[in-house]
Amino acid sequence: MTDFELIYVGDPMCSWCYGFGPVLERLDERFDFPTRLVVGGLRPGPAAEVLDDRLASTLRHHWEEIGERTGQPFDLAGLDREDWTYDTLTADTAAVTMRELDPDAAIPFFVRLQSAFYAEGIDITEPAVYPDLLEGFDVDLDEFVERLASDEMQQATYRDFSEARALGANGFPTTLLRAGGDIHLVARGYAPYEMLEPALTEFLDERFPEASMAD
Repeated sequence: MTDFELIYVGDPMCSWCYGFGPVLERLDERFDFPTRLVVGGLRPGPAAEVLDDRLASTLRHHWEEIGERTGQPFDLAGLDREDWTYDTLTADTAAVTMRELDPDAAIPFFVRLQSAFYAEGIDITEPAVYPDLLEGFDVDLDEFVERLASDEMQQATYRDFSEARALGANGFPTTLLRAGGDIHLVARGYAPYEMLEPALTEFLDERFPEASMAD
């Protein structure tokens, strides 16, 4: 029997990924096979950008558009930060760290990071905020914080970036289906659940009728 997994490539600080968050959670619940998170790396480390007036204006436009299209709330006050760098590496590493410590919590924690940054205005580039963000997750706080700062987890995070490129996910979010050894594109960019779920179900019914579906 063919084995399946959804592969979700995104970034906790990608605004369209945040808009896609509720869709991702519903897809993860809908199908019996697992969803595997791959962190894409939006603006990590050397690719980070200083939040100047130009970038803030661009982001404001995008966030307002995404909020209107998806219904997701945005705290625009975060765009008024001074002397702030849009560096996604800490958040990327946090997502990978959670996946390593508790794979079942990878998607919920990823979504939590998005909500913290976009809806609550929490600066998730700061390691100091993570103890509070771990509330409700069954991981050891000290171990998480230690691993978040480790070279091991940073290397694992850069391996995710490389895997994302190898999968052809040059934009986020990208959703793929692995069926055995083959990779099929489900969606490149944002798409509503009402579009994705029936399309993916029809694809599985036609190509892989043996796929086990959740009720």
